[in-house]
Amino acid sequence: MQTNLAPEFAGTADGQEAEAILRKCVHCGFCTATCPTYQLLGDELDGPRGRIYLIKQVLEGKEPTRSTQLHLDRCLTCRNCESTCPSGVQYGHLVDIGRKVVDQKVPRPPAESALRWTLKEGLPSPLFAPAMKIGQAVRGLLPAALKAKVPEARPSGTWPKRSHPRKMLMLAGCVQPAMAPNINSATARVLDAAGIETVVAPSAGCCGAVRFHLNDQDGGKAQMRNNIDAWWPLVERGDVEAIVMNASGCGVTVREYGHILRHEPAYAEKAARISALTRDLSELLPELVGALKGRVKPAAQTIAFHPPCTLQHGQQLRGGVESGLRELGFDIRVAPNEAHLCCGSAGTYSVLQPELAYALRDRKLGNLAPLQPAAIASANIGCITHLQSGTTTPVKHWVELLDEALSG
Repeated sequence: MQTNLAPEFAGTADGQEAEAILRKCVHCGFCTATCPTYQLLGDELDGPRGRIYLIKQVLEGKEPTRSTQLHLDRCLTCRNCESTCPSGVQYGHLVDIGRKVVDQKVPRPPAESALRWTLKEGLPSPLFAPAMKIGQAVRGLLPAALKAKVPEARPSGTWPKRSHPRKMLMLAGCVQPAMAPNINSATARVLDAAGIETVVAPSAGCCGAVRFHLNDQDGGKAQMRNNIDAWWPLVERGDVEAIVMNASGCGVTVREYGHILRHEPAYAEKAARISALTRDLSELLPELVGALKGRVKPAAQTIAFHPPCTLQHGQQLRGGVESGLRELGFDIRVAPNEAHLCCGSAGTYSVLQPELAYALRDRKLGNLAPLQPAAIASANIGCITHLQSGTTTPVKHWVELLDEALSG
């Protein structure tokens, strides 16, 4: 696809990247078949092809409207279209550029602006954890919409105290320690059982995705730099061999630090190194299988696995969780239909676009129901919380199930 950028974008870093992405696009339409919002709404402008046209028009100088903004807002950034695209169009990067430009030109209604500000300031804040504890304490009294966002409190268990020669960094994250603290401690226990020590840098925090995808890109980059600064002494000394991510949403973002910060002389090289060291927890499963086989005793029950979009599309990691857990004796299965589609969580999407998010959640749960699972497993805190809000079947991180089978 050829484009003629407006003078204000021609020659800029965003303009050059967008132009390179647009050149790859042949507008074949394969992506519409796997776009969740197109499946729900049937509107070309609510699919990747239509959104690419909108972004192209804006970059060529057409003034965006509130309608343009709404169509871009409805995108989940699930990147399913990237998995489908035969031309390798990096739609996720393009939609970030498009949203940034449109938000600079189209003011949002005050209530919407306030909600987005609350999310980007509140979720990564140190005040989020105490607020979540209060919410969990009074959960039974909360209105249904808010109750769906506050998971029941669960104990985190103990953190292993043994030291090992092999060490890996782990990002604690901004919301996961408050919403589901057992995920991090279960990760540390499973790695400990395999002879790997988990290290957490106290000053590292949110990966930057919340701010970045709410169009506070400068704020998101500041959080990325903060994490790099927190990790760099350990990385530079060679004290850790990898940075392990047990939230696949964070994993996508940290793996793109090198791309996002590539134009910053003080951070470009460090960011690229951090991205290269980043591993999703599922990528460690082959060696965990070797270390733990024979020590894991899973219950004889069916587990339904929902692979998050951030795992299967954002990181292009497919089948690793299922095959690894099956080797360890788990009866784990994926939905017979639409396992590739988003559950509707998508970071802050379920708050900002609840109608679409809950329609996708119910569709996902409906596709998992034929498996009659005793539990549902996933690999991202957002998916876990969102799915749990629509079912009484327990929804957990797969590493929690492995931890339970190991200790049981």
